[in-house]
Amino acid sequence: PLGIAMGAYKPVEAFLEPFVSFCRYLPASAFIPLLILWAGIGETQKLLVIFIGSVFQIILMVAVIVGGARKDLVEAAYTLGANSGGIVKRVLIPGAAPGIAETLRLVLGWAWTYVIVAELIGSSSGIGHMITDSQALLNTGQIIFGIIVIGIIGLVSDFAFKALNRKLFAWSTI
Repeated sequence: PLGIAMGAYKPVEAFLEPFVSFCRYLPASAFIPLLILWAGIGETQKLLVIFIGSVFQIILMVAVIVGGARKDLVEAAYTLGANSGGIVKRVLIPGAAPGIAETLRLVLGWAWTYVIVAELIGSSSGIGHMITDSQALLNTGQIIFGIIVIGIIGLVSDFAFKALNRKLFAWSTI
């Protein structure tokens, strides 16, 4: 919703963009020690790392996609009597949906990386934790296996997301 508001309304973008841009440059991995203190070692900490690392990227990318809507469609909707809320609901969101879905697919790759980083640094389970344990035991085969599994899971999820996007937005050229 924040990215849509920023893309649809320039005053909202002018107000929020500096804050969102600042937060976008904060490295999610630098928050891990704080998150371990505040949330402990576990799933909550991993989810917070994903959130910090992804949400500000998504907000800005969605704002750019919504802001790039076809002006002729917006003007036609205004001509037909739509108000600004109707423009957002009936023109901007449907027009931006394929781009937003593609953005989510791309950010999924970053989020997957954040999970592994969180597991490497502070976790008691997961592939990253297994890699850290294997390092302590000098088990390079297990480390390489973990890296390959990470890549396969990422690739499979990417293909699944692409297929879903093609099915949901068959009319789109994205």
